[in-house]
Amino acid sequence: MRRRDEESFLAFAAARSRSLFRSACVLCSGDQHLAEDLVQETLGRLYARWSRMRHVDNPAAYAQTVLVRTFLTYRRRRSNDELPTSTVPDAAQAAEPDAPLRVTLLGAMGQLSSQDRVVLLLRYWQDRSVEETAEILRIRPGAVRNRSMRALERLRDLLGCELAELVHH
Repeated sequence: MRRRDEESFLAFAAARSRSLFRSACVLCSGDQHLAEDLVQETLGRLYARWSRMRHVDNPAAYAQTVLVRTFLTYRRRRSNDELPTSTVPDAAQAAEPDAPLRVTLLGAMGQLSSQDRVVLLLRYWQDRSVEETAEILRIRPGAVRNRSMRALERLRDLLGCELAELVHH
């Protein structure tokens, strides 16, 4: 890679890493370690193609698309050897004012299928259109609408009155 392209990539990665990480956290239901891995994999894939990125109209949107596809590939593989544990080894970070709401929402999102999480992330977290979401996921716009509706319904069922209690306090 030429020096100018490398500098351009480093500037892009520095500017977009935080946004990619936030999206990855939503996709991973708050699993920050997996989110970091997904962002690293995404940036690695972008780096490999960066010299050809001059032809991409919106590199930030392309990066989000690569992140979503990387997450879906990971979910399909699920060949990792990690096992969940009941204890958390890391110390807790300082809570934000809406931390209980975030924890509740991320927990409920974690109970949805990976496809449902991706659709909700793209449509409502990133505020993408039905058509953009369909293009990223390589499905029909009608399928996006249907999945969005059903995913929101499942999310409401999972949250029940718990969400109302958190929002009004």
